[in-house]
Amino acid sequence: MMLPHLLALSLAFLLDRLIGDPPSWPHPVKWMGAYIARLDRLLNHGHAKKRKGLLMMTSLLLIVFALTSVIVYLAYQQHVAAGILVEAVLISTTLAQKSLHIAGMDVYRPLALADLTEARSKLSYIVGRDTDQLHEGEIVRATVETIAENTSDGITAPLFWAFIGGAPLAMMYRAINTCDSMVGYRNKQYLDFGWASAKMDDVVNWIPARLTGMLMLLNQNMGPHSFRKRAAIVVRDAKVHPSPNSGWGEAAVAALLGVQLGGVNYYKGVISNRAKMGESVVPLQANHIKLTTQIMHKTSWLFMLMLWIGGMLLATAASWI
Repeated sequence: MMLPHLLALSLAFLLDRLIGDPPSWPHPVKWMGAYIARLDRLLNHGHAKKRKGLLMMTSLLLIVFALTSVIVYLAYQQHVAAGILVEAVLISTTLAQKSLHIAGMDVYRPLALADLTEARSKLSYIVGRDTDQLHEGEIVRATVETIAENTSDGITAPLFWAFIGGAPLAMMYRAINTCDSMVGYRNKQYLDFGWASAKMDDVVNWIPARLTGMLMLLNQNMGPHSFRKRAAIVVRDAKVHPSPNSGWGEAAVAALLGVQLGGVNYYKGVISNRAKMGESVVPLQANHIKLTTQIMHKTSWLFMLMLWIGGMLLATAASWI
């Protein structure tokens, strides 16, 4: 079954790259979000918030896993080709390569025309920080950081879990990630209720984030640093990020571009001072957004190649056994 599995992965990758997530189409993440929001209203009060948050996340994961498994099983029972197609469509809904590219370019285009007002507006759709006072360099930094971080969250991590367990695990990964994005905040409202979601998101992203950061370094002919210097920057700076995983992509991109990421952000007027990553050989400018999308695309293809090589090696080993 390894070949059909890899074909489903590859088709999902191409579907997302070519079609993405049209806003008018139904999407599982919207249903997950509605379920999380409803249980948030019902459970996020009173005592035992950690247990209630764990119950919310666990119930969602069980529903997602069961439904996806039944759909995939029934499709493969009809025909292998039907199974590959259905599984590919489901996996593609967990990916965000085209969406990330569009989001980045939506900020880049007005920025390249010196329209800071429009660039700030487009940026506000994809980041949680305050954007209304950002100058060009800070707009670029926010966009680059978002694309770098989400190369793992939105592309390679769901592909990794799809490789491990097909569409059911890819959908479970997206459910965990959605839980974290909605309730995994360290504030009074969600510190306890979102605790399980935040911890589980850290766990499922641990391996993919590090693989992604290392693969990013294979982008050649870019930036002022040698491969050894890039690797040293990533190893040094990835751990200074407040997230145990997000720093790997951001540090790798900073090393590749020869820029410095991190610094002061504001969230609803509250200051957040993030540790800096990379070395500022060149100042941040609009073109770095385009370069970061190129890194994202190349890293995604390299990740797919790695999965194919790994899959073929596993299939060969299984045949020997």
